[in-house]
Amino acid sequence: MCKHDHNSKNNAQKKGQKLHKGPSAKITDQHHDQEHSTWSRRSFMQALGLVGTGSIMVGGSNLSAAAPSRLTTALANADSDRILVLIRLKGGNDGLNTIVPIYDYDFYAQSRPTIRYQENELYNLSSDFGIPPSMDPLQSLWGNGQMKVVHGVGYPDSSLSHFRGSDIWASAQPEEVDDTGVFGRYFEDLFPDFLINPPDIPPAIQIGSSGNLIFDGDDAKYAFSVANPQQLESIAENGVLHDVTNIPDCTFGDQLGFMRSSINTSFTYAGTINEAYESASNAVEYGEGQLARQLAIVARMIKGGLGTQVYLVTLGSFDTHANQLEDHGQLLSDLSTSVKNFYDDLNSAGMGEDVLSMTFSEFGRRIEENGSNGTDHGTASPILMFGNGLNDQGFVGTHPDIQSTDETGNPAFTTDFRQVYSTVLKQWLCIDENLVDQILFGQTYEALDLGFNCEALGVDDVAIAGGFQHLATYQGDQTFIEYTMPTTARVTVTLFNLLGQEVGKLKDEFSLEGPQRINVKQSVRTRLRTGQYIYRISFNGKSYSKSILVR
Repeated sequence: MCKHDHNSKNNAQKKGQKLHKGPSAKITDQHHDQEHSTWSRRSFMQALGLVGTGSIMVGGSNLSAAAPSRLTTALANADSDRILVLIRLKGGNDGLNTIVPIYDYDFYAQSRPTIRYQENELYNLSSDFGIPPSMDPLQSLWGNGQMKVVHGVGYPDSSLSHFRGSDIWASAQPEEVDDTGVFGRYFEDLFPDFLINPPDIPPAIQIGSSGNLIFDGDDAKYAFSVANPQQLESIAENGVLHDVTNIPDCTFGDQLGFMRSSINTSFTYAGTINEAYESASNAVEYGEGQLARQLAIVARMIKGGLGTQVYLVTLGSFDTHANQLEDHGQLLSDLSTSVKNFYDDLNSAGMGEDVLSMTFSEFGRRIEENGSNGTDHGTASPILMFGNGLNDQGFVGTHPDIQSTDETGNPAFTTDFRQVYSTVLKQWLCIDENLVDQILFGQTYEALDLGFNCEALGVDDVAIAGGFQHLATYQGDQTFIEYTMPTTARVTVTLFNLLGQEVGKLKDEFSLEGPQRINVKQSVRTRLRTGQYIYRISFNGKSYSKSILVR
């Protein structure tokens, strides 16, 4: 029996509370019940802080499907089938125990008397650098020319904070705080009408790292996330997440059913993901490691023809302040075994040539070990790259001088991480150079020699049209929409509620070139409740939409 509504009402009356208090009224308030009954998938996700397409789980990993942006437009225009897999080593990876500096082994060993690797147990990538035994599965990738190491990746005045460091790597902005991500800024303008007309295929998929900024834009979070690989696997296998049949027969049950179906509907890509997942299988056994399960799912989606071109997977627990030799070794083993299996799996379908993977971490570790057989937060760290498209093994950049450190015991970085982003975006994903520079805050970064370019695909420069600027502004209790017309044209400005239902026309007439401003309340000619809405500006056959708060 469902007593939720009755008890809530009695409790409120006993406390002398009014049952209707506007937006904050309890769920038993008749007026608020009515408001809840009109909630859509968008308003529900907004209430969760997940404005955009929503979150799902596949294979036990958090999965986020990014909303559309200029990135997918540019990718489509580039006519490239190349895929990028970002492997986040969350917590700050120790670079010196990942790529061991044999050329200065004595100093390395003296600085790490209890957590060093013995020189005779290393696998030599060259006479100067080696990898520990836990990374042995990568020997074949190195030998086959499918692995590169980018030395000393970092940025000036490195932050030693996990949160700030993660935001800097996601936003590509170390100088000041920015709440958008490097890929989110791409996504901002691809299908600018996405709030009303979302795309059919997820341009990016994120497993884990749900709070990371890398896919965030100015207006909204362009990702939906779920908690674990098992949940994502359920979506991939079944196409839905929540049961909407076995619910209580009462008002609470109605609301629960509505919320569950709203979440299921929010996962607009669930059917597409399910179709790709079911149409492929893994050709190798991945094991049960953290990263193994995520890459196994990604491989099935790629092989199943999902069409997504950017993936983010996450391997955690790299904050090795203590017991580092064992803990870090296990993480490197998961990384190495999983990546090796991932490419064996892709190569079984002849797809290894089109997939580039790269690791990144918010910072490295200090050179000297601490008193707990671990290392503390550092600065520069290597990036590892994998894939047949690298065309040879090798080292990129200069290894930091570990005998020349700052007052914190950290060497200076030698490769700016934005060089890596810029090179991968321009030369692997074949995005227009001017667009990439714009996304990197108007800066041009020197390209790295990573062994690939767009000429091999016969791709010319991609022409990207200039963006149409529009925004909501507020003065007191008034809400305005401001935009600049690039030319004289007939313009229609429409207001929608969060169900996507039209509330009213704000403007439908010819507008002259130049700045325009619309007072929403005065123009809509109907009473509006305070809350979130969506506006759409349409002219010359194109539409642009954005969320807006009506006060």
